[in-house]
Amino acid sequence: MNSNELISQYDFEIKKLLNKINLISSEKNYDLILTNINIPEVGNQNIIRNTTVEFDIQNIQNEDLKFYWEKELGPIILRVNSVDNEDLYSALVEIDKKSDWFNPSFKAEENLIDNIKTYIEIGFTHILPKGLDHILFVLALFLLSSKFKPLILQISLFTLSHTITLFLGALNIINISPQIVEPIIALSICFVAIENLFTDNLRKLRPYIIFMFGLLHGLGFAGIINEIGVSDSLFFVSLISFNVGVELGQIAVIILSYIFIALLFQKKKWYRDRVTKPLSILIAFVGFYWFVQRIFF
Repeated sequence: MNSNELISQYDFEIKKLLNKINLISSEKNYDLILTNINIPEVGNQNIIRNTTVEFDIQNIQNEDLKFYWEKELGPIILRVNSVDNEDLYSALVEIDKKSDWFNPSFKAEENLIDNIKTYIEIGFTHILPKGLDHILFVLALFLLSSKFKPLILQISLFTLSHTITLFLGALNIINISPQIVEPIIALSICFVAIENLFTDNLRKLRPYIIFMFGLLHGLGFAGIINEIGVSDSLFFVSLISFNVGVELGQIAVIILSYIFIALLFQKKKWYRDRVTKPLSILIAFVGFYWFVQRIFF
């Protein structure tokens, strides 16, 4: 649809946002006035158009404010800039929660402990429960062998490689389009799962392949960080905290896999034929489906 068609069809829904977005002080709830809707022209239909909806707030005072919106709209990345485009405040506001107090004229004082907790939580939830692709990749690594030595080697290489590109991507030293990264991540899931069907040992080539695929997963993590935004003053603390959260999520996946798969079935003679192979086939199928979907749809 062109912009006029979209506005005519969804104008009512957009205007309903006026009653769902809240900016409050200790004394009042500010009213928003819809001023402009900017919809880009139709281009590559495989890429989402980012529609910008602009509101004005009349007679805003120099006072501390909080932002929140209706829980049906989901979480939001809130950024507050000065008139000179200086970053004053940024935070991920979770569903049905309010932002911290911020002032439109002064830079918010950042709390180190709160920052660490926030980004660890974001990293963890990006794996559990939101990161099904990363969960399946780690599970595929686990299914090759749940013995400590090969498992710790695979996870360590994966951690090292995605940490490298997480930092390089967040620093914009490496910038590869998600249209390239996401299909290859799906292909990596498919590859390690298929390899599980033909061996139960850690072949010489597999660690190098895991390292290469980990670099791509790290770029996926960096994309999340770049969407959320990280303040300059706590940039590296935020990245490290996010990475810690990711690692905790991966460890949780391994622990759950051990409890519900290895501990129950690993000593059975049929473990490889009835557990490893069927699960690996399923993971490979899902990975290939995602690969095709991310390439063509």
